[in-house]
Amino acid sequence: MLTAFTIFHVLISLVGIGSGFVAIFGMLAAKRLDRWTLLFLSTTVATSVTGFMFPFHKLLPSHVVGLVSLVVLALTIVARYRRHLIGAWRWTYVITAVLAQYLNVFVLIVQLFRRVPALKAIAPTQTEPPFLIAQVVVMALFVVLGVLAAKKFHPQPATILVQAGSFV
Repeated sequence: MLTAFTIFHVLISLVGIGSGFVAIFGMLAAKRLDRWTLLFLSTTVATSVTGFMFPFHKLLPSHVVGLVSLVVLALTIVARYRRHLIGAWRWTYVITAVLAQYLNVFVLIVQLFRRVPALKAIAPTQTEPPFLIAQVVVMALFVVLGVLAAKKFHPQPATILVQAGSFV
């Protein structure tokens, strides 16, 4: 049963990561990509929530990342769906969405270094330079993506505009 649940958790995590990159590249192109964004946000929330369903006896770093991710995702969802990207909510959405994606990829790197034998061999405690370099490089890439997305993401509103009694 735990194996099936682990596979489910990993699959929704990978869908979240893949759709998250699509959503971010949409931001870079100033496109809303509503369905991709919904897929990204829903699978990323599901990933964080299901992470707490594994058996545990004490609070682990993965739980802290999961809690941070859920707070970040709450802000992302409010900015996107409640505040409709108006004013400062646009850049709040971009920054929190990129941060949520970074947290997904951060955990992916941790898991790769824990599970892939070649990576585990070069960084068995995840304090070695290869692991740290990988995390710093990924963080730097996400900072660049976040800055670029915040500058470029000015999407058309999703609402229908009404001008002088007719639709435009």
